[in-house]
Amino acid sequence: MNESSWRASPGAGRWGPPDHGPASSLRGAAPPSAGPVHDWGDAAQTRPMPIVPEPGGHQDDDREHRDIRNDRHDPDDRGAARLSGPLFRDEKPQEPMPTSFPGSDRTADSEKPKKKSAGRNLRAAIGVGVGLGVVILASLFVYKPVFIGVIAIAVVVGLWELTSRLAERKDIRVPLVPLAVGGTAMVVAGYVRGAEGAWVAMALTALAVLVWRMTEAPENYLRDVTAGVFAAFYVPFLATFVALMLAAGADGPQRVLTFLLLTVVSDTGAYAVGWRFGTHKLAPRISPGKTREGLVGAVLFAMVAGALCMQFLIKDGAWWQGLILGFAVAASATLGDLGESMIKRDLGIKDMGTLLPGHGGIMDRLDSLLPTAPVVWLLFVVFVGAG
Repeated sequence: MNESSWRASPGAGRWGPPDHGPASSLRGAAPPSAGPVHDWGDAAQTRPMPIVPEPGGHQDDDREHRDIRNDRHDPDDRGAARLSGPLFRDEKPQEPMPTSFPGSDRTADSEKPKKKSAGRNLRAAIGVGVGLGVVILASLFVYKPVFIGVIAIAVVVGLWELTSRLAERKDIRVPLVPLAVGGTAMVVAGYVRGAEGAWVAMALTALAVLVWRMTEAPENYLRDVTAGVFAAFYVPFLATFVALMLAAGADGPQRVLTFLLLTVVSDTGAYAVGWRFGTHKLAPRISPGKTREGLVGAVLFAMVAGALCMQFLIKDGAWWQGLILGFAVAASATLGDLGESMIKRDLGIKDMGTLLPGHGGIMDRLDSLLPTAPVVWLLFVVFVGAG
């Protein structure tokens, strides 16, 4: 029985000095309709303490008296003494007092509706995004090999972040040196020799990971080299498709710009619409912040941007092709974001790094770009040719 329901019997009235005089006058006299005698000192207890039966065999009487008072509970009897907290180990603790009452103007801070937050430092995120955009555009339209160098640097930093987190959280020792060298070779080979050169560089990188890992102890060899091959495919090989787009003739920079714009617009649409209207979770076990409304926003924004880019930026492009391209970008960018969220949840981390204020690490910005690159490259080949 919960002691919070212990109150005086209605027939006994309010126990206390205002109605019955000093506490000493209650000793030895029982209330008119109550059971055995209880001292005022016992009734006025305000902290949990066990009730010990008085000498003389009054334990059963005490229990009967408690039952009578509980059965005759008066919710308006606020002057009655009350005991709080469990008396015995098998009893449940008293429910916490509410922090607000109906009709009351006071509400606990924890119950006040919190203002919806964007969840990141927007000033830092916008500043870093603008800075990266300037570097990318300048290198993309001024001198193409510089942009290839930007891709290679992003690949190496992304590999460093990924392998570092694998080592810290899962104790997976992936050799970084062959991955960095092979990843750079993949990007350059894709730009110079096309898709065939990228595939050859990928195969040689995987072989280099296998051989490099042999210099250490054989324990966990299979685990480490498997993670190494995955890292080689996930970061540099997928990034190679950006180099393939850049190498596609005179409109190569426009193709890369379209790819970047559509991915950024898709992410922005998902973020803006989801933050404002999002109520239905898209994949709560993977990424609780993503909503179905946000996905709709990503698709709409990307399709509009795709139609404009294909009509005005891409040679021989058509607006309807941009609608298809935008839809595909929104789908692949969302899946890529969810894919990296799965990796980060498995590792038990929020961000892959802290290199970019307001964004996290390089990998936190490449998560939607990497899987989108081969999709955009393939659709360009289908719609307007390889160049």
